[in-house]
Amino acid sequence: MEEMVEQVNVLLEKNDNTQLKEYLNSLNISDVEELIGELPEQGVLFIETLSLNRAVNVFRILDFPTQERIIKKLSGKRIAGLINELPPDDRTALFSELHGDAVQKLIQHLSPDDRKEALQLLGYEEDSIGRLMTPDYIAVKKEWDVEKVLAHIRRYGKNSETIDVIYVIDKNGVLLDDIRIREILLVKPETKVSELMDGRLIALNANDPQQDAINVFRMNNRTALPVTDKENILLGIVTVDDILWIANEEYTEDIQKIGGTEALDEPYLDINLFRLVKKRVGWLIVLFLGEMFTATAMGYFGDEIGIVVALAFFLPLIISSGGNSGSQASTLIIQAMALGEVTVADWWRVMRRELVSGLMLGVILGIIGFFRITAWSMFSNVYGPHWLLIAITVGLALIGVVLWGSLAGSMLPLVLKRLGADPATSSAPFVATLVDVTGLIIYFTIASLVMHNILHPAVGAQAGLINHLIPGVIH
Repeated sequence: MEEMVEQVNVLLEKNDNTQLKEYLNSLNISDVEELIGELPEQGVLFIETLSLNRAVNVFRILDFPTQERIIKKLSGKRIAGLINELPPDDRTALFSELHGDAVQKLIQHLSPDDRKEALQLLGYEEDSIGRLMTPDYIAVKKEWDVEKVLAHIRRYGKNSETIDVIYVIDKNGVLLDDIRIREILLVKPETKVSELMDGRLIALNANDPQQDAINVFRMNNRTALPVTDKENILLGIVTVDDILWIANEEYTEDIQKIGGTEALDEPYLDINLFRLVKKRVGWLIVLFLGEMFTATAMGYFGDEIGIVVALAFFLPLIISSGGNSGSQASTLIIQAMALGEVTVADWWRVMRRELVSGLMLGVILGIIGFFRITAWSMFSNVYGPHWLLIAITVGLALIGVVLWGSLAGSMLPLVLKRLGADPATSSAPFVATLVDVTGLIIYFTIASLVMHNILHPAVGAQAGLINHLIPGVIH
């Protein structure tokens, strides 16, 4: 990349547009995209200098902020060329991100048919499959023979998004089947299309969420899938390159939500600082208010902490262990749901697994905590005379808190999904905050039970006095 940047800088210094055009056209489109990233101030010049076909291919792989920055400074002629040559799905993606007035100006550069097509695609919901599809495909009739199909492909294939798959429709446009091109190329010319049909059709609905398309592509190993309406009429196709972009956006959005922030919608270094703060502050306030309940819980158990100060030493240990187990479980379930491995219907299976695994993890940490306190008490008096009771309390509390964290972390994504919310919003910080508060309650409740006579001496003494007096009364 450094060599390319140096070469381009030399040509820019020479002001030699002819050699610059020749050099840029010789590069891979991914190389030009990286050059625009390295020399953003020259992005407009690069798009203007490239041949139209290569300029379109470079422009379509740029991120939206870069596209917007470039398109504002391009000449009218180059804008018209780009907008007209962009594939319909990429054009729709660009229009859906731009402001209405900008779309209105750009759409005037399209031919009447393309303008109608663009407006039709923009009519679908923002996150629907209809926004991804392109109407450029090859469709044939089942009564055609292979010779006629090949002639049709030669005539119209150049304008198709892909010719890997050919779609069979009836006279009303209803999708009947899809056939891979190799099936057509390996049979005799007189073979009828109906003889090649196997009925194993997989299609997407234009109004379904884009997330559904990601799962269908992954499970069926396809490079393209047809898109139909509720009447099963073929509207267009979605290709795997669009799905890869959407999958990357979904992954990025989920990671940001899991981290406890809203989706940024823009690259980190491009987003306005105030918008970045706005995206982050909401969750921070929610989590902050949640953590205030931790202080309330500690205040409630202030007497216990005052009597056995050593209990406070293990608060970070208890809180972090519960939060970590909850975050682990939450992340695992969110990922499994994104991959289609777990659904809301599997809640009981998930709960059973987390009950067992949470208990096992809690026992492991509880044993380690118990022996750590025991070993430390052999060489110091830091935990006081009641170190054994403290060790038992911490050991049992770790079992309870880790088990509860695992259950809470695994169930929250499923509950949110059932309520129609995004499971990713049960982010690790949210789960950790919930488990912090409840973990303290579990810890001090167990401490009150295990160390009852120490934490509540008056009650213990009263019980001892009664036991002492009862024999005398009876006597």
